[in-house]
Amino acid sequence: MPRLDVSVPTPDGTCPAALFTPAESGGPWPGVIFLMDAPGVRPALWEMGARLADAGYAVLLPDLFYRFGPSEPVPPATLFSDPDLRAAVMQKVGSLTRESKLRDAQAFVDFLAQRPEVNTERLGITGYCMGGNFALTAAGGLPGTFAAVGSFHGGRLATDAPDSPHLFVANISGRVYVGGAIEDDGFTEADKEKLDAALTAANVEHIVEFYPARHGWAVPDMPVFDPAAAERHWDATFKLFNETLAVPA
Repeated sequence: MPRLDVSVPTPDGTCPAALFTPAESGGPWPGVIFLMDAPGVRPALWEMGARLADAGYAVLLPDLFYRFGPSEPVPPATLFSDPDLRAAVMQKVGSLTRESKLRDAQAFVDFLAQRPEVNTERLGITGYCMGGNFALTAAGGLPGTFAAVGSFHGGRLATDAPDSPHLFVANISGRVYVGGAIEDDGFTEADKEKLDAALTAANVEHIVEFYPARHGWAVPDMPVFDPAAAERHWDATFKLFNETLAVPA
């Protein structure tokens, strides 16, 4: 699968990103924005982006920490074992406000619209950990933009904060799939019920469910990676996108 290193102009600077396309010639392909977890863009996410691309999509993987300048990704095992490093990463995560996420999401959409590899008639967005929160935030803040929205072991999806994603789901026009982990303080059973109720009240087609795994199970270099749960998440992802992003001939 081809991977092209690209630069995405945003209102806050230039965001490095990788653009993946299917191995076979052809296109344009439906566009998908693929959002990183807290350790950052790294080979494990390239592997995942390539797998998604080979299913027939043009996949954009941006570095959401671009405002801090160039930096190396954090090895996930180190992130969990080094309190100082974890605090530094969480500072970056916390710097992403609802407003900055929406500015970035619009910039990513605008970038894809200019690419000849991408058919933007229907777009998807999906993310992991902080990226799962970003995906729901973007879908709620950019009405009519995304036909499909995925969030896997996303955190803080339904909280008491005024910018909680569940407060803005009425503007989501696509199908939503949320996969949480049964062992995850960032998305509890109470959060699940709150998010599910909000999506139901807004008449958004959705599934919100838990996997018998720990936070981070879907990403292959995470210490808690769970192969069976990861394959289940891929099945859910392909079903979501295949049923929503196909463009009629």
